[in-house]
Amino acid sequence: MSHNPGFLHDEIEKLKSQLQSSGKPFQYIDDEEVSSEMAEFLFIGTYEGKPVIFDCLLGTLRLSYESNLDELAEAKALLKYPDYKGFDFDVDDQGQAHATSDIDEEIEQYKAYCMYEIEDAGEANVAESVEIDENFEFGIGLEVYLNEPEITEEVIERFIREYNSGGLKLDPTRYSFETEFDEDEE
Repeated sequence: MSHNPGFLHDEIEKLKSQLQSSGKPFQYIDDEEVSSEMAEFLFIGTYEGKPVIFDCLLGTLRLSYESNLDELAEAKALLKYPDYKGFDFDVDDQGQAHATSDIDEEIEQYKAYCMYEIEDAGEANVAESVEIDENFEFGIGLEVYLNEPEITEEVIERFIREYNSGGLKLDPTRYSFETEFDEDEE
């Protein structure tokens, strides 16, 4: 960590100055990547008693659930179709994705079936979490999922305040969410 620029006094002071100018305790990494479900931002805190810049990806629990569901279904699809490399598609004039081959269509249908089975069994359920990456290229990486309907600046500021004070309490309850797949069947 001694060679990590996110621990350097000059880098921390530079970010601190930018934060003071903005009036916010964080700085988005890429404004264009910010959505209601996820934001990536920098903030200053301490790690093992040392000042550091945190690079945080903060997402909703729904986003975590959908990602987990997709990963689990893809893993099952790979067991049946070991040559599967991901969905290959073309987009038509109306913006609709279409498989480029019959086998891709077959695999995607199987993957959708797996998603339904995984969801029905409750295997994709997720709880609030914070993952810390000490080997991050700049500072310390955090991947955080909270049970919030959307990621707003207020949610980000509350997270930073609670994380830096040591008062962040994660809900251990495992949640599931109704996916669009389920909504289409109703």
